[in-house]
Amino acid sequence: EPQRKKFLLKISGGNYTEFEPGRMRFHRRDFSLEILNTSRDDRRLYEYSVSKGPHEEVWQIQLEVFEPVGHPSIRILRREQSNGSCSLSLRCSSERGDEVSYSWASRDNDTVGICSGRGAFLNLSFPLRSAAFGCVCTASNPVSSRDAAFHSSQCGLQQ
Repeated sequence: EPQRKKFLLKISGGNYTEFEPGRMRFHRRDFSLEILNTSRDDRRLYEYSVSKGPHEEVWQIQLEVFEPVGHPSIRILRREQSNGSCSLSLRCSSERGDEVSYSWASRDNDTVGICSGRGAFLNLSFPLRSAAFGCVCTASNPVSSRDAAFHSSQCGLQQ
């Protein structure tokens, strides 16, 4: 079975032909090819080849396409108050986005350790009389990043 290739652009001498005009843009100054209105269907292996006499140089480029991360939300999964302290289990999630990862950090420098973590879940335990603090969840992927905040005063609030 012969392999089939679909050409996007062909350059011969000083002239070039775009096989899908309006779908992509060739930049002569740096020989780059820009795909317009990228979609998940564009995620594939692309090949760039240059013929020099009897030889051909070939580069293969894997294009990845990511949907940006949607605005994350923080949900309280478990809440316990006893002996003047609060214990919480939080979950951060984003409804949109490809290959989303989550991290937690403090909103201010006073509570650096309590809010730090990697992953969608964070377990907190703190005295109710402690100073109020905030935690920030960051949902990110290779093309975008968005934050959501949680405040310690929510320990006393019903979900």
